[in-house]
Amino acid sequence: MLRHTLVGLAALVTSAAPLPAAADDAPLTIFAAASLKNALDDVNAAFTQQSGIKVVASYAASSALIKQIENGAPADVFISADPDWMDYGSQKKVIRDDTRFNLLGNKLVLIAPKDSKLDKVEIGRGLDVAKLAGDGKIATGDVRAVPAGMYAKAALEKLGAWAATEPKIAMTENVRVALTLVARGEAPLGIVYETDAKSEPDVKVIGTFPDDSHSPIIYPAAATTGGKPETAKYLAFLHSATALVVFERYGFTYLVKAGP
Repeated sequence: MLRHTLVGLAALVTSAAPLPAAADDAPLTIFAAASLKNALDDVNAAFTQQSGIKVVASYAASSALIKQIENGAPADVFISADPDWMDYGSQKKVIRDDTRFNLLGNKLVLIAPKDSKLDKVEIGRGLDVAKLAGDGKIATGDVRAVPAGMYAKAALEKLGAWAATEPKIAMTENVRVALTLVARGEAPLGIVYETDAKSEPDVKVIGTFPDDSHSPIIYPAAATTGGKPETAKYLAFLHSATALVVFERYGFTYLVKAGP
């Protein structure tokens, strides 16, 4: 049942590729980490209202998106949920390094369904996360590729809990699928970003992973080598006070100096 649910949810969360537009009216195409969806949709709407430039966004795991760009997908901007996949794009020469900057920060949290009997727990060495899950699974992104899952594995390893937890991990194609599994009660626990938890009323945060249990959660942004000229205006808008207000409203830490 869980496997079928994962496949179906992945199809729902990952946006379909945009249809081609006329050359003189082609929108900017933004490939962005799934955890950015709610906030970036609002930012994109504000950008279009201010500039008149249309924007379409495709959300999925950073690993999947950069591989699509590498294979020729027509993206103008890539916003990753970790620096490693942006580094990969740079190595493959599909990212313009001169446009790259760190946009946002986030936190890693342990969540449960809102009606769960589990309550606040102190996450640290000695915590038996596997035991908390009982007979159920712990949903998170694929620990081999999806940034949320990679951060989760690193944190559990640092806390000495990975060996016991690994058999209970339910790996998903992106972090929003993991969030939805917990919201539906199909997984008793999940490890997601703090901003994901804030966006979903059917889950509750029961613990926050210490910052020193994993590398800093950083979202870098950059233009692709095939980006349209209007891409510069979009990246500039991500530095604006308008963007800052939106991102902070959704719980992200804003890492750039906001402009006017």
